Amino acid sequence: MGTKAASDDNSRAPEAAFWESDGERVHCLLCPQDCRIADGRVGICRVRKNVGGTLRTINYAQVTSAGMDPIEKKPLYHLHPGSSILSLGTWGCNLGCMFCQNYGISQGQPATQTLSPEQAVKAALDARSRGNIGIAYTYSEPIVWYEYVRDTAKLAHEAGLKNVLVTNGLIREGPLEELLPLVDAMNVDIKAMDDGFYRKLCGIRSGEQARRTVEAAWGRCSVEITNLLVTDENDSEEQVRRLVDWAVSISEDLPLHLSAYRPMYKMTAPPTPMDRLQRAAEIARERLNFVYVGNAWVQGGGDTVCPDCGKVAVERDGFDARSRLNAEGGCPECGRDLNVTV
Repeated sequence: MGTKAASDDNSRAPEAAFWESDGERVHCLLCPQDCRIADGRVGICRVRKNVGGTLRTINYAQVTSAGMDPIEKKPLYHLHPGSSILSLGTWGCNLGCMFCQNYGISQGQPATQTLSPEQAVKAALDARSRGNIGIAYTYSEPIVWYEYVRDTAKLAHEAGLKNVLVTNGLIREGPLEELLPLVDAMNVDIKAMDDGFYRKLCGIRSGEQARRTVEAAWGRCSVEITNLLVTDENDSEEQVRRLVDWAVSISEDLPLHLSAYRPMYKMTAPPTPMDRLQRAAEIARERLNFVYVGNAWVQGGGDTVCPDCGKVAVERDGFDARSRLNAEGGCPECGRDLNVTV
């Protein structure tokens, strides 16, 4: 296994974590793609390369996208509502989703700028005056930026900043366990409960590891999940109920974002019908306390509502959030814990 790499000299790229020699190949142990990579080639992610028998991370400190985003854009609705976060992204991904919204950086190799971990933390600290709470590793897949995320997150925590992952969750247990103490919040994209969806549309055998990531992270950092409802692929009531069954097995307070799909990249199916999106939200709200609707305007679809008394605790209009939470992040009316970090 291994994709042909560009001929650039990557001998000075940092050595990657989590790999072993496998004869004339190297075996990457970061994610469940389980790549065995020949010399001069890269893994499925295109950013971990066998250079003379050593696995190297060739996108280390290479930033394709940077900006200040509302925390709601991640989406994270239960971490400091209404705040902003410095968002950084690189190129590469361990999936090849046919409907990818950021395919230009996940599947392409756009221009980059070098931003060391120290520079990233300084930029985040400088942005505190604009309401910045930390650094989000986002836009493409942060798992394949592992070493940079780890090194930057350590410095960010030392500086009193928050670290956020927006991820597909497809990381092995060992690397996840090393990273989790540095993570304050994550949104994990659970693409479907059916592994056939992952094989057909995402280029991986199974999504089980993404579900394990959520289960391992719950209670150790703030966790939310997203499900993009792709028309006629994973938007049936049966698929939604399976997702909800699994989510409830973790906690009825696990926030779920149901997101509308639009044709993108290689996927030409029509947009998610609004009635299916609304029906999915109705099904989810039967058993989950915090269900949100994204990529489509639905009255109250982004509000955080107390499941006990029905009081709107955080009202949202797009990415604009107006919080009425009490000082502990609870309901302003009855005081119920709403699983919000303030």
